[in-house]
Amino acid sequence: MPATLITADVRRAFQQNLPHWFRDNRRALPWRTRRTPYRVWLSELMLQQTRVEQARAYFLRFTKRFPNLRALAAADQQDVLKLWEGLGYYSRARRAHQTARWLVEKCGGKFPATFEGLLALPGVGPYTAAAVGSLAFNLDVAVVDGNVERVLCRVFAFGGGKQQVQAWADELLPRGRAGEFNEALMELGALCCTPRQPDCPHCPLRKVCRARQENRVEEFPVKAAKKPLPHKIVGAGVIVNARGEFLIARRHEHEMLGGLWEFPGGKQEPGETMEQCIARELVEELGIHVRVGPCLTVVHHAYSHFTIALHAHWCRISSGRPKNVQCLDSAWVPFSKLREKPFSRADLHIIAALRGVQPPEF
Repeated sequence: MPATLITADVRRAFQQNLPHWFRDNRRALPWRTRRTPYRVWLSELMLQQTRVEQARAYFLRFTKRFPNLRALAAADQQDVLKLWEGLGYYSRARRAHQTARWLVEKCGGKFPATFEGLLALPGVGPYTAAAVGSLAFNLDVAVVDGNVERVLCRVFAFGGGKQQVQAWADELLPRGRAGEFNEALMELGALCCTPRQPDCPHCPLRKVCRARQENRVEEFPVKAAKKPLPHKIVGAGVIVNARGEFLIARRHEHEMLGGLWEFPGGKQEPGETMEQCIARELVEELGIHVRVGPCLTVVHHAYSHFTIALHAHWCRISSGRPKNVQCLDSAWVPFSKLREKPFSRADLHIIAALRGVQPPEF
């Protein structure tokens, strides 16, 4: 579909009606105040794959602890991951920390003020570069996220395709007002042109929306049928010593949930009992042999590409001393100190199950 579909009426709706709607309906969000490149960048990282209301609380805590780029660069990675705990997609936190250090070392603690310069930063792709460039530096670059794609696909009754949507966004962008335009378009998708039950009567683009004219709004963009998520059965050992300390392991940074701590274990192999799975995993990961006792809890958790059932069993070491065989680090930690470490959501459920519980005899 050619960009010539953008008529004078369409352009007027996007460049005049939309900004007026935005000024009347914009949400009061913390990253919209005291706007700096650092705060814009951080908010964009947090908002990827995350609801605004969840990101809001994390943003406030994070910027209180690390108010600027130099503060983040000087931080210990474990402190960064701890503040990110529960937000998911932890590679974002590690990349943010690495990028902050790179900017301090290579750029004097300042963000590049060009799209090309932003795109060259470690871990920054076209979307983040466009968002930071337009919102922090008012560069004439259009942002296309899921909200923007939905709005444009409905206005043009288009099934979907990033290249064409980006072309329309670029063509509609009012020069010199990119920041407000991008933010308004994303806000419209979030508040009005929602995936289900969109508020078409109050949409500033309603008169030029082909999907609305054809009464097919919820048909766009066309979504491929979702495949069932793979399901994994995982075992974890809750290993306690005579002092009441728990053995935890830190994951390698190249792994999923890299840098976080966990109750050690891994995926159950075909034909294994859960007890056999945990015993094998602890030999492979920490070089220890254990007696596997009763189940403490089973945690059901969904990630973006798979789901898990995490079976946490009490364990005691029968031979060997913990070594970091397939983990970055390990430590014996009393229950009162566990929450000082960054854990994934699944492991936080295990910690919650431990509260007030005495290790059984086995």
